[in-house]
Amino acid sequence: MSVPDGWTLSASAFNLTPAVIRAERTAPDLALTLVDEGLASTIEVELGQMWRGFPTPPTREVEAFHDRLAAAGGRVSIVGVSIDEYDRGRRRTDAERRAFLEPQLRAAAAVGATGVRLPIGQAGSLLDDLVPVLEELDLVLFEEAQGHETPGARPADYDRISRLDTPNVRLLLDISMLMPALPVTYLDELERGGIRPDLHRRLRDDWRDPETHDAVVDLLRTGGVPGPVHTLYMNLLVRFGRARASDLASVLPLLGAVHLKFWDLDDADDRISDPLRDVGDALAATGFTGTLCSEWGGQEWLDDDPWEMTSRHLSLAVGALSDRHPSAPLQRASTQ
Repeated sequence: MSVPDGWTLSASAFNLTPAVIRAERTAPDLALTLVDEGLASTIEVELGQMWRGFPTPPTREVEAFHDRLAAAGGRVSIVGVSIDEYDRGRRRTDAERRAFLEPQLRAAAAVGATGVRLPIGQAGSLLDDLVPVLEELDLVLFEEAQGHETPGARPADYDRISRLDTPNVRLLLDISMLMPALPVTYLDELERGGIRPDLHRRLRDDWRDPETHDAVVDLLRTGGVPGPVHTLYMNLLVRFGRARASDLASVLPLLGAVHLKFWDLDDADDRISDPLRDVGDALAATGFTGTLCSEWGGQEWLDDDPWEMTSRHLSLAVGALSDRHPSAPLQRASTQ
């Protein structure tokens, strides 16, 4: 099985965060294992996780990683970057925000990346002025939208990408927007944490019902969320979306990359496979070319082996995407 020509499956080094935290090996060494163990030859990395000295990592270390990765037959597709909005409690000016971001862009170019990734809307008014730098460095800035950040929720941010009309600024869609149901293991965690039974039933059976969202907000506002799962509960408002692929039709021409976000691998009722198939159909209809990256978010509450989880998810993704497009030109997903 394989994915259509022009689609490149990749894996995110973010998946290895639990191992990075243990610090038994360096973050660059861990990122290289995704290639060395044959999971993917194209990977995403998080700049702040990879090297000390953020936001200006040592050029020598960045270039050394590039060389090691290339020697292993790998490359970096996208580098996750960020803008620290505050400096000791004072909001940074636009000039200071740009000065914080630009060294990250140059590091991404040095590591051989195709582009960098920011949360949608974070660059804001900087975006127009960044285009010449992106052109100079031959980088694409991907604005990532996930969870509840649909075109209807943030029209101005999507409009900005469209208005710029440049190949150097594109949209990255995280399929956490398209969740037909919540992860089984997440629901189990909420139940163990003491979430109210009636809300747990609603979350389990009626995730896409607008009244479910209202109930989630009401419990938070009334202080009824149990302390042990309070942080986990916030995923319902931020990281877990309930849109359908049709809700994204107007912005698909802006798309340059996709995050195949997954939480666990319980797919008995196709709650993982259905969004993959839906986004696959949408991409095929628009002639998409770019990366589709396996990104594991369930490490927040699961302690499974991240390499195994990533490998199994990539296999599931290949099956879901290739099965929907059996006549598409072929390429070996495991080596792209």
